[in-house]
Amino acid sequence: MVRLKDIARQAGVSVMTVSKALRDEPDVSAATKSRLKALAQQMGYVPDSSAQGLRTKTTKLFGLVIPSITDPIFGRITFAVEERAHELGYDILLAHTLNQGEREEQCIRRLLSRRVDGLFISPVYRFTAEARIYQEILAQKTPVILLGQPAPFCKMFPSAEVDELIASYNVTRHLLQLGHKRIAYLTGPQVAPWAHDRFEGYRRALREANLDVDDKLVFQAGGTIEDGTKAALQMLNESCNATAVQAVNDLVAIGCGTTLLAQGFKIPGDISIAGFGNILLADHFRVPLTTVRQPKYRLGVAAVEMMTQLLRGEKVQTRRLPGELLERDSTAAPKAG
Repeated sequence: MVRLKDIARQAGVSVMTVSKALRDEPDVSAATKSRLKALAQQMGYVPDSSAQGLRTKTTKLFGLVIPSITDPIFGRITFAVEERAHELGYDILLAHTLNQGEREEQCIRRLLSRRVDGLFISPVYRFTAEARIYQEILAQKTPVILLGQPAPFCKMFPSAEVDELIASYNVTRHLLQLGHKRIAYLTGPQVAPWAHDRFEGYRRALREANLDVDDKLVFQAGGTIEDGTKAALQMLNESCNATAVQAVNDLVAIGCGTTLLAQGFKIPGDISIAGFGNILLADHFRVPLTTVRQPKYRLGVAAVEMMTQLLRGEKVQTRRLPGELLERDSTAAPKAG
């Protein structure tokens, strides 16, 4: 392993001069800096990040806690966070919670033990008003940016999030403008604030159109393709006579759409379907899916920008980014009669 004194010996200068040159200290000439940096690179010198951390009291590490990298939403967010962090000279330690509260606590404690300079967390939502691990983070004064909406137990931290309510409202309004009056809604996890906001957007659009929310048109789903399949079967069994379906996310919409197609329905000839999220599969579904494009990459970039503000000691406000309605082939005017 190449050390500073090896470079100093080769260059014929002091170890202090090498150290200052590699740190870009002002009392070393530009020519000397350039020569020593080139020599260090040629010799394969790798700085000791632990030693640097002791000197600067930073680790140049961020912790990123998400449900799973296989989640199509978080893949893009993770890419953005890593890209921006890399530009700032930070590395990312990634942890998966699998949406399990106990695992989330373990992940966060391990990252805290690594003395990360900040945490990006997609919370595991629970119904409780407090969660011990978030109180521990607060006590340690570790900078935190939430990825997604806060719940009561983590509302003390700023978040980078999508304006879920308005985006969902725009989906329902799109269906109403096409002429649909019986719009079924497939809801998300009851514990998730974003699912509640998406449902509220649906309700608000109906109220503005002077339509009551019909409980017979609301079906509890979840967040997966399998959940969409089950909700679609229930909807068919209960004969709710919906002319359109609005799902809480694209996976649920795809599960529902696949089931309806298998039952002989034509989309959108017999029934329209809309999702939320604009995952890659949405555009490549058998009938390209009308959905909401979530600004996933911009969300990750915003989160890192907010983190740098926190590290500078600045106050940070939650950033709420708009979603964009994408009209594709899965929605059309209802069939006459």
